[in-house]
Amino acid sequence: MQTAVQHPTPTLPPLKLLVERRFPLEMKITLPEIRALYDDGKAGRWNPHKDIDWAALKPEAYDAAQLAAARRTWSRRAWIAATGLTETPALLMRFCMEIDREIDSKFYLTVRNTEEAWHVECCAKLADLFGGRIAAPVDRGYEAAFNRHLHRRVMDATQNLDSYVACFAAFEDGLELELLRTWRALTTNVTVNAVLDHLIADKERHAAFGWLYLAARAPQWTARERSLIAEELASYIRDTELKGYHCPWLAPEHAAAEAEADTITATAGLGAASRTAEEDTLVAYVANARQKLAEFGVVLPMFDSNRMRSF
Repeated sequence: MQTAVQHPTPTLPPLKLLVERRFPLEMKITLPEIRALYDDGKAGRWNPHKDIDWAALKPEAYDAAQLAAARRTWSRRAWIAATGLTETPALLMRFCMEIDREIDSKFYLTVRNTEEAWHVECCAKLADLFGGRIAAPVDRGYEAAFNRHLHRRVMDATQNLDSYVACFAAFEDGLELELLRTWRALTTNVTVNAVLDHLIADKERHAAFGWLYLAARAPQWTARERSLIAEELASYIRDTELKGYHCPWLAPEHAAAEAEADTITATAGLGAASRTAEEDTLVAYVANARQKLAEFGVVLPMFDSNRMRSF
């Protein structure tokens, strides 16, 4: 009888938590564009069970290698999407606990979390239909890229909230949106296209929230806050994106199988893109984000990687 291998739980530092001050309860709209995202999210509600024609996927039309690759690609997408199930509620709590944060963002985040649950459901469903969802990365080094403890980070009172929004609600969600569009452009399967269309529609609001919130907050930032945002964004790009979180070809030492699977998935038209297409998307997105951030007085440095051109 085999004994399950027990991996030690990492020791994390204690959190410094904020103290709630709820009253006076302020309900007036102060960020109308973000309130509009909340209203659009309610109006655009969709149901993964009813609004996707899963029978049209027809996995029997693909060979074993293509099915195995798509299974791996969409399992990884489920790992990424699942981050929101803990991160967004924590971000909502942080907005609720921090004094003088606007009600509009709090309303909007309740909708975002529901949409993220649907994204997890769709990614996992595709993986199941392609042969069975893979529960976790085989390589422990690659698994570490997904265990980012964002829910703890955002709840820590020492974490600046605006810099957190800049990294994870503006920059990261914006990059995910552009990658989704890149995958959609090369996808031929009607069911996968339908899933991607819904994910893109939701992610447009997710990314818009982050950038709109930064635009509203930027006029009151100090020079130190602008520097902090730049530092945290640079750290995010180096320690997350360049470690293969979204594009596994950036981490061949840990994610070679995932990168190879994406190549096959892309060729089969099942929801991925070539390395060249993803690199072009990443470079173009960072350039655009750098320009947006400069308008807020945030200077994002250039990045070098031995696996892609400077960006």
